[in-house]
Amino acid sequence: MIPNGKLRILPLGGLGEIGKNMMLIQYGREGIIIDTGIMFPENDMLGIDYIIPDFQYVVDQMAQGNLVVHGIIVTHGHEDHTGAIGHVLDAIPVPVYATALTAGLLEIKMLQFGHADHPLHVFKAGDVLTLGPFTVETFHVCHSIPDGVGLGINTPIGLVVHSSDFKFDHTPVDGWPPDFAKLAEFAQRGVLALLSDSTNADQEGWTPSEAVIDKAFDQVFAQAQGRIIVATFASLISRIQQVAQAAQRHNRKMAIAGHSMTEYIKVATKLGYLNLPKDLLVPVDRANKMPPHEVVIMATGTQGEPSAVLGRLAWGQHRQLEIERGDTVIMSAHPIPGNEELVHRTINKLIQRGAHVIYHPIAQVHVSGHARREELKLLINMLRPKFFIPVHGELRHLTQHSLLAQELGIPPQNIAVVENGTEIFLTPDRLEVGERVPGGYVFVDGKGVGDVGPIVMRDRESLGRDGFVSVLVLIDPHTRELLEPPEIISRGFVFWRDATELMIMAQELIAEVVRTHKQGNLTLAIQDALAKLFYTETKRRPMTFAFVREVRGEVVPV
Repeated sequence: MIPNGKLRILPLGGLGEIGKNMMLIQYGREGIIIDTGIMFPENDMLGIDYIIPDFQYVVDQMAQGNLVVHGIIVTHGHEDHTGAIGHVLDAIPVPVYATALTAGLLEIKMLQFGHADHPLHVFKAGDVLTLGPFTVETFHVCHSIPDGVGLGINTPIGLVVHSSDFKFDHTPVDGWPPDFAKLAEFAQRGVLALLSDSTNADQEGWTPSEAVIDKAFDQVFAQAQGRIIVATFASLISRIQQVAQAAQRHNRKMAIAGHSMTEYIKVATKLGYLNLPKDLLVPVDRANKMPPHEVVIMATGTQGEPSAVLGRLAWGQHRQLEIERGDTVIMSAHPIPGNEELVHRTINKLIQRGAHVIYHPIAQVHVSGHARREELKLLINMLRPKFFIPVHGELRHLTQHSLLAQELGIPPQNIAVVENGTEIFLTPDRLEVGERVPGGYVFVDGKGVGDVGPIVMRDRESLGRDGFVSVLVLIDPHTRELLEPPEIISRGFVFWRDATELMIMAQELIAEVVRTHKQGNLTLAIQDALAKLFYTETKRRPMTFAFVREVRGEVVPV
């Protein structure tokens, strides 16, 4: 239970990182959750499919009767705001609220997790939601996906505005500009606190409009002699519309490669957010038989994900498509921080296979969906909040956003730069930074959720770096002597056929340990001795496993 008269803001994801956005707003025992996103794994997170927020604290508080969650509001349809919905509903089965397109994309994920019948309430930007002590006024924002909303949360202590992901685009692709009037109304009533998107807080100027991409696409489509493959996020609906319109202007048919993008296009088309003429779309197998200059293919994989369409094309592992010399590949997305190496590796592999790869800044085939510094200043100056909390970004982004707010006259003591799990308490007159609740990354690996932790990740890193060595030692239980030379297996360490001398040294060392060992654990003694030998000889530290078996009688080779 939080102190009387205080509002608690608890970020569970998205602060101190890019992705897996999730936040709890709580007054007394009652709260709401904003967004349930995922994050792509970093390069050293071997084998991890994606990462979800650690919301166990919320689950525990609910179980103890300290918290009642009235609902989950999802601000827009991107994976970093929707992707964890199935996992969250498994543990926090409360109603979900979203606009039509966002709800349509959520339905796909909820169906996958067995939540097809879960309450999912659709609202329109401008609608008002009453959830416990909170009256939430939704307002339209421009982003790189249609139907995004920000939130004006009326709480018992004042109005809190959550910007969601936004930019001030005056010429958006869908023709729906930001709701400046609502922001002005909030300002007239007085804003207690602003929670504002910080993703581009270190970039000067204004984020270009989505409309500039049309010109770049026209230039590329006019020059391309062969197939065009456009890679973007599956949920980037507005970009798919722009590609479709460019394909029509240049007399090309469009094929969709990738299950997730196909499903998202079905939903967006059904709801009227995509306008794709029936004669425009063709199946991938038909596109393969058409003249290359008549085809454009939409694909996923802009972040270098090996399992996505573009990654499989780069490595020649796609079952229906292959990169052909003369193909033009457009990377219509910026690398998410931390993914640069994977993205560049994918680009290089595509070039090796003969593709002409176009990406920003070679051509303006992508613009960010997030506000830059001048837009961030405008939002602060429009709302003039008493307290300011930068959200959605790495610590460097949050810090730059904080400094920008100070330049505009917000006192440092009225600003909170915090990372995930750190409580923020608000009263009408004061902002306090509280304790940090337990939490961290929750890794999803196949069907496993949270069963891979730091120890397993360190083991994977060690195996990937130095490999492992396994030793089978057979001894006589009476004489304690070796019955035969130890069997040594190595993977990822050295190739034993080319390391005969090292293998002989290892076998002799094992024999010496067995002969001289008097007390204690023989298995550990062998492992320790081998680890020292391998490091001395190779300066590597493979994971070393010894298996000692007592065998009665003579061992007969198989």
